[in-house]
Amino acid sequence: MSVLSSMIDKAFIQLNVKATDWQDAIKVSAQPLLKAGKIAESYIEKMIDIALETGPYIVIAKNVALPHAPPDAGVYQTAMSITVLEHDVHFGNPDNDPVKYLFCLSATDSNSHLEALAELVDLLEDQNFFQLLNQARNRTEVLDYVINKTKNR
Repeated sequence: MSVLSSMIDKAFIQLNVKATDWQDAIKVSAQPLLKAGKIAESYIEKMIDIALETGPYIVIAKNVALPHAPPDAGVYQTAMSITVLEHDVHFGNPDNDPVKYLFCLSATDSNSHLEALAELVDLLEDQNFFQLLNQARNRTEVLDYVINKTKNR
């Protein structure tokens, strides 16, 4: 199993989720990690605070945001959620807005998740992955795709 697929649980995948704005999108994307005890509520607040202070740096590619914060902001375990929004939201990034896909990351240190990020980059370069995210009817389809796509990396 790849590092990325080991960080994603089926319960961490959300499809066709409503969000009113970018702050709400971050909160919604973090909910599965909060429910699973991977992060504290303070981690969600810190992700929003950092984005308010530094701008929309978390919008890492066209239509894609990677909300995250430092480990000391309330990370209990390394994990990642995948959230597909029903309607795009604007984060204020002129090159990559609007955002439809959020990959909320919690990492316990600065290095252990780097392999997972490399695997995520490979997925983000795969147009079939986005097609699947748009058309998936259940979480299992998404998780199976991630597992199959990253296993031979």
